[in-house]
Amino acid sequence: MIHASHAPEAQRKLMPRLSLVGPAFVAVIACLFTSGCSSDDPKTAVKANINFAVPVAVAKAELRDMPYYLTGLGSVTAYYTDAIKSRVDGELVQVNFKEGQFVTKGDLLAVIDPRPYQVALEQAQAALFKDQASLRDAKLNYERYKGLLQNSGAMSQQQVDTQGATVDQLEGQVRTDQAAIDNAKLNLTYCHITAPVSGRIGLRLVDPGNMVHATDTNALFVVTQLQPIAVVFTLPEDQLPAVTQHMAKGTLKVEAYNRDDQSKLATGTLLTVDNQIDQTTGTAKFKSVFDNRDNALWPNQFVNVRLLLETRKNALAIPAAAIQRGPQGTYVFTVRSDNTVEVKPITVAFTEDNVSAVNSGISPNDEIVTDGQDKLQAGSKVEIRQPGGGNQPQNAGASAPPNTGTAGGNQAEGAQSTPTPRGGTANHGN
Repeated sequence: MIHASHAPEAQRKLMPRLSLVGPAFVAVIACLFTSGCSSDDPKTAVKANINFAVPVAVAKAELRDMPYYLTGLGSVTAYYTDAIKSRVDGELVQVNFKEGQFVTKGDLLAVIDPRPYQVALEQAQAALFKDQASLRDAKLNYERYKGLLQNSGAMSQQQVDTQGATVDQLEGQVRTDQAAIDNAKLNLTYCHITAPVSGRIGLRLVDPGNMVHATDTNALFVVTQLQPIAVVFTLPEDQLPAVTQHMAKGTLKVEAYNRDDQSKLATGTLLTVDNQIDQTTGTAKFKSVFDNRDNALWPNQFVNVRLLLETRKNALAIPAAAIQRGPQGTYVFTVRSDNTVEVKPITVAFTEDNVSAVNSGISPNDEIVTDGQDKLQAGSKVEIRQPGGGNQPQNAGASAPPNTGTAGGNQAEGAQSTPTPRGGTANHGN
């Protein structure tokens, strides 16, 4: 530690040393800086003068016919769903189908014991036969009474009228008997259950040997019509006017896709629109019909629905990946003839399958940048990558220094096929 009394003397000893070290340090730094800036290496000078370009992928704007789809979520519903119940009471004695079988309208599916109803039919027929005989006798007596009244007066008018009323009563009884016969025949028909529609039978809910009743709440089995089949889907209410306008011009095509919206399941047509809008969701229900010949659609299946509203002719199409968004709206980078880019604001009409239809902002055959936009700004120099060439630039020979080697060929190809160690003199990209 230096005491205060000796401080001036210590300072006088340190000052000559600092005066010698400072100029020497400055001289060394200046020498290093001067030697670095005045390098005579020609490769370093070439690298400093290269104007590096951004490699990009491009695609040309083209005119094409583009379909305009409206998309919604839907559920498959059977065209007809019939829960088959018994119309009469009795024992289920016969089942003529297998679970999951496809049946045709009118096929015999099950039989309920018909014997009690056959007996009832025979009883009704016997009662009809008896009452018809009584009716014939009453009619003969009525004719006799009228003859006696007119010829000899042996019968009173009251007796004639009473006999006429008896004839009418017996005619009514005969009609009642005929109705009982018809009812018995109908019950016999109900004992034989047939398929009301063509479709697929689900799982059997009642086994043979069980008693069934007309008042049972559960069905015997369910038949669903799968060909054709329906899909009910929803769209926002704002799209309803456009759909109804195009429906008036012709039938609209509907496509059903699976849950992940990748595989198309079936193609059908739009059938109708519901008569009201759901206020809770602001959507309208639409019903479409599909032939479903390959049974790709099943009731209660979830599907993604695409409604083809129209096909726009000669729409200006570009890849959707080319579209950029900023504070001023949507825009794209276009490549000029001097391999520099220009920013052009555009108006996008719609996008379908990674292709966008553009209303304004660009022209057909404009080269649009589809990859590498994150490194671009207006006026940036670009190198166009050839399709299928990876990172190979299209104008590599124009932007890289000439190849002075003896092997010949494109320098970029040589660098790609024969890598050069870091720091080697043949690598112009470092």
